[in-house]
Amino acid sequence: MFFRKKQKQVETNDEPSTSSAISLALKAHLGIESSDLIQVVISAKEISISLPIPSTLDEATILEVLQERGLIPSGYQCRVASNIPMFAAKQALVTNVKNIVAVSSGKGGVGKSATAVNLALALTKLGARVGILDADIYGPSVPIMLGTTNASPESNDNKTMQPIHAHGMVSNSIGYLVDNEHASIWRGPMASKALQQLVNETKWPLLDYLIVDMPPGTGDIQLTMAQNIPLTAAVVVTTPQDIALSDAGKGIAMFEKLDIPVVGIVENMSFFECPSCHTQSPIFASGGASKLGSRYKLPVLAEVPINMQIRENADNGHSLFADHSNTHLQDIYLDAARSMAANMVNKIKVSQVAIASGGGIDITRLD
Repeated sequence: MFFRKKQKQVETNDEPSTSSAISLALKAHLGIESSDLIQVVISAKEISISLPIPSTLDEATILEVLQERGLIPSGYQCRVASNIPMFAAKQALVTNVKNIVAVSSGKGGVGKSATAVNLALALTKLGARVGILDADIYGPSVPIMLGTTNASPESNDNKTMQPIHAHGMVSNSIGYLVDNEHASIWRGPMASKALQQLVNETKWPLLDYLIVDMPPGTGDIQLTMAQNIPLTAAVVVTTPQDIALSDAGKGIAMFEKLDIPVVGIVENMSFFECPSCHTQSPIFASGGASKLGSRYKLPVLAEVPINMQIRENADNGHSLFADHSNTHLQDIYLDAARSMAANMVNKIKVSQVAIASGGGIDITRLD
């Protein structure tokens, strides 16, 4: 018979070593390469932990990890909060927006918009303040997926727009501004200008992440948009098919040339799981994203199965996280959001000169 070794309780008369031990434990648990952005403050009978990734949903798990390692002394309260850093961007920052993450695909039809929406919803579920910008000028679908097709941004000063609220986050889209039945027949410069207006003239609240649903492809308009938006990072979406993987590789190469870090790959339609016998069938081949990730030294954030609930929620404007019948599907997107946030911490330097709107507030004190 095996007995679990009881962890020795940490003494609090050595606060620096206790803080360091907690930071190192959380670094390993959260997949963060450096503990520099994990802040631990120990005061009278209280331990306050500040993490650089969304943590509200995971607070109980984090506390359990620390308790198992004997790092929370008896009689002490432990509080976990998030302080998402503003990471470095090459261009002028957008007011109130800490980080802008592009969700891109080399070709259409791979589930890019659904990925953008569900990543945004997952980050919101984890406790982050999130907005989503529909930059797919020619085929805006975010209003449909959020159930806000009849909404229209209001303006209090005739200069800026108020974003639309839905499912705990905010959004803006060209789809709110043009008739759904009309096609947007715009040349590249006009489309890019419209997108810049959406980004800069929307009165965003304080956001940890603004997810941008980019137009599919790697042509001139995608290149111009990527250059004109102060992107912090990018996520590339693909399917296991060779054609999609080839185009996804071009997308990764585009971001590399623009010096925009790609923090992961999402593979959609990885397999079909029979609802009766649960047999998994890789309809569009398998392992494509893993091979692409190995080629470019990028992690695969998620392998998302073909699932009717994704389509039904998107078509009906419902949140995937409002339905508790498929927690496995929710966990896929939650894990993808966690990995994306951790990879941003690991790959991108924190901006030392970033300031919040109008106040000159140092980024470490934004919250």
